[in-house]
Amino acid sequence: MTAAIRTMFLTLLMTGVAATVTPAQETPAPAPTAVTTPVPAPPETRASETRVPLAEPAIAFDMNGQAAVAGRLRTTVLAGTPDAPARNSRLVVENRSSVFYTYVTGWATFYDAEGVRCGEGLWKLEAFAPGEAAEVDTPGLRLTCAPASWRIVAINLLTRAGDAAKSPAVLTQEAATTQTAATATSAPIVAPATPALPPLEININGKTLPLQPGNPVEITVGRERVRIVVSPAP
Repeated sequence: MTAAIRTMFLTLLMTGVAATVTPAQETPAPAPTAVTTPVPAPPETRASETRVPLAEPAIAFDMNGQAAVAGRLRTTVLAGTPDAPARNSRLVVENRSSVFYTYVTGWATFYDAEGVRCGEGLWKLEAFAPGEAAEVDTPGLRLTCAPASWRIVAINLLTRAGDAAKSPAVLTQEAATTQTAATATSAPIVAPATPALPPLEININGKTLPLQPGNPVEITVGRERVRIVVSPAP
């Protein structure tokens, strides 16, 4: 009887201990960190000549993407066919840059209503000043359609020695440098003051003689005359 009670007591004790033990909570795994890949910036594109209607001016750019010359058609009637092409046209070219061109050449190209090129002619100019406009023609043109649009492209933009087309960044830097130099030049330049010398004198055996810088003083020492000159140290 005692053994049965003991067994029952041990069974109840083990059951209570098991009931009080709770499973440990699992720590959730950290969420994966998103890795952001930097997107490279698109490459810088340079301005290019676009086609415009015949009644509008066309713009040609230099190597820095700045407007160099502009052109407008002087010939009002342009038409040709493959059997009878138009052989020339006239246009007015304007220098829209800030530099003097000694020699300028370019192409004037023409396109039909579908955007197909149907003619091109070469034009050239010499001694082309900023803001100047000049009338040129396009010898060698072979126009085989009634064009609906056109454009001009500069081939050669030759400048004077020491005068070249520059990028906006270079122009901005030069302007800042010039302004800094002008500010420095406008500031008054004060020369360092030279300290004034006090009156000088020399005492020889109780005899006092005045001294002036640059003026010699002669004294007799024994049988020899000695010349003393006081001057600033170099």
